[in-house]
Amino acid sequence: MYGLSDEYTRSVIRAAQIADAPAIAAIYAPYVRDTTISFESAPPTADEILARMQSTRGRYPWLVDEVDGAVRGYAYASAHRGREAYQWCAEVSVYVGDRHHRQGIARGLYDRLFEILRELGYVNAYAGITQPNPASVAFHERMGFAPIGVYRRIGFKFDAWHDVGWWSLRLQDPEKPAPPRGLGGDA
Repeated sequence: MYGLSDEYTRSVIRAAQIADAPAIAAIYAPYVRDTTISFESAPPTADEILARMQSTRGRYPWLVDEVDGAVRGYAYASAHRGREAYQWCAEVSVYVGDRHHRQGIARGLYDRLFEILRELGYVNAYAGITQPNPASVAFHERMGFAPIGVYRRIGFKFDAWHDVGWWSLRLQDPEKPAPPRGLGGDA
């Protein structure tokens, strides 16, 4: 397991487990149901979240932040594109429960996620942010992401078209990278 703890909150950042799927689904549901942050139209069930976790098992990490057994947020990486030349790239996302915003949870999750991605040999991380979302843009830029472009009017939700901006973060800069390693275990 990954271990990152904060003595003040007793939070632990660890690999997401099967039992975390309901909590992850509950955190994500308001983003789907009430915002354009996610372009999904219906919140996924815990079983669907579990299937997503398992589909990336061994290659991309899913992490949770918990305090006393309660999951407060989660972050994960996934494939950026499917072709072999993109294998060093990952898309990343982080979500925090409504009652836990502005507590450093997202930063802690991303810090650990990027550390793991570097250890595995990933070179680039990408984040897509539905516009407008100044809080997410500011957060990603504080984390070191730089804007790289906008897909205009790419998503239609709540009876309106929405742009998605893309940001990139260089995780490391190897001359000739080896293929990323697998995670092993339950990550």
